[in-house]
Amino acid sequence: MAQFPNTLGALKRSSFASPERQHRSVKDEIRANLLARIATGGTLFEGVLGYDETVMPQIVNALLSRHNFILLGLRGQAKSRILRSLTTLLDDTMPIVAGSEINDSPFRPISKFARDLLATAGDDTPVAWVGRDQRFVEKLATPDVTVADLIGDLDPIKAARGGHILSDELTIHYGMLPRANRGIFALNELPDLAGKVQVGLFNIMQEGDVQIKGYPVRLPLDVLLCFTANPEDYTARGKIITPLKDRIGSEIITHYPEEVELGVAITKQEAWTARGPNPARIPPLLAELVERIAFEARTDKRIDRRSGVSQRLPISVLENVVSNAERRSLRLGERDVVPRLADVYAALPAITGKIELEYEGELVGGAAIARDLIRRAADATLKAHAPHADTDDIVMWFDGGAALQVTDEAPSGTLRAAFDTVPGLIGLVLEHDLADERDDALVAGACELVLEALVARRKISRNDAGSYGRAARDEPRRRRGGEEPMGGMSA
Repeated sequence: MAQFPNTLGALKRSSFASPERQHRSVKDEIRANLLARIATGGTLFEGVLGYDETVMPQIVNALLSRHNFILLGLRGQAKSRILRSLTTLLDDTMPIVAGSEINDSPFRPISKFARDLLATAGDDTPVAWVGRDQRFVEKLATPDVTVADLIGDLDPIKAARGGHILSDELTIHYGMLPRANRGIFALNELPDLAGKVQVGLFNIMQEGDVQIKGYPVRLPLDVLLCFTANPEDYTARGKIITPLKDRIGSEIITHYPEEVELGVAITKQEAWTARGPNPARIPPLLAELVERIAFEARTDKRIDRRSGVSQRLPISVLENVVSNAERRSLRLGERDVVPRLADVYAALPAITGKIELEYEGELVGGAAIARDLIRRAADATLKAHAPHADTDDIVMWFDGGAALQVTDEAPSGTLRAAFDTVPGLIGLVLEHDLADERDDALVAGACELVLEALVARRKISRNDAGSYGRAARDEPRRRRGGEEPMGGMSA
């Protein structure tokens, strides 16, 4: 970068040569920048919602204490996003000895390459500049990761080409940890790391150095270490070595959104719904229903709670819902893309792929559980907005033998006309302000929500083809009474 000094001599004459900058560690650098951001009231981590009162204060305390830390939480709790956001607390640029593999400081080099270059070139030593994103190294821990991958190994080919003996530092092939020197090293799923490799982290955690292959090579690394793990694995009975656990300064628990409104905001931020020149108009009730599917799944005993239900579930579902609405609008020639509940059923693959079932759930099947989650989410949404809604007239109409076929291919106007034949249905929607009377698409979607809630309460039934009818519990009684079913309507 032309605007920055490109030799050691020029660097010494610049503001970057202040004693504070020369001797400041990466943890001190992050601490100073964090304090400045707190003082100005700036956002700590852009795009991370829901942790302001819980997780963020603990992360701030860990960073101000210069701790290495670990984030414990189930999948889909923004752990990786938080770690990647730590780079915003680093300086914009940082000087290194040009050609150094491990970001050697021109003022305090630690590799033999940089020390030899400074001894030879002096103030003419070339200086390069690295941005903050280049100072973040991330690794997913897997059982096949070796000590050489993380720390480094001796390279016989390097030795042969350079004419060095194997004990010479110049024969070292550096691993990911040394390459993160003067930066941040993030290790995801720490307990999946083999025990002997976890042992290899002891020195860097406590003494701040690593040793390679038993040779007397000491690299006093300057690095912030941060980890992620599943709470189930991060226990004495899990796969974490206790001495390593003891060396981690702060243990921070993440969590899923605790309020539906917050979950809706996260899903809205992350889901790809603004597509092309005619973006979908997502009804707030539908967005809430999609979010409640995840909330219902997290309390369902048939779903493995240890595995968790990721926030990616409502994100993927909403994307599929919009896609199905897009497809319908193109087929029907409608300009307005408005998703509705039938589109949620079309998004079943986005649900079944995100849940891990217990034994009882396996017996029922993922698709059946997904449909049940949709109905329960619809019921919870209706209760939240119309807790005292009178649905007796609607239920009596279906109890009389009437049926209503609702498909995701029907136009909104046709659906509204069909729902208008159900006594009290549209009146209930308008009475409780569930939709604007002038908007057929919103009225039709709200009517579907009411019917789906009644299915969840077992007051009416719904088959996989989208046909609503009387509840199955009433059929034997009506057969005994000799009543004939009434005609239905298709939409």
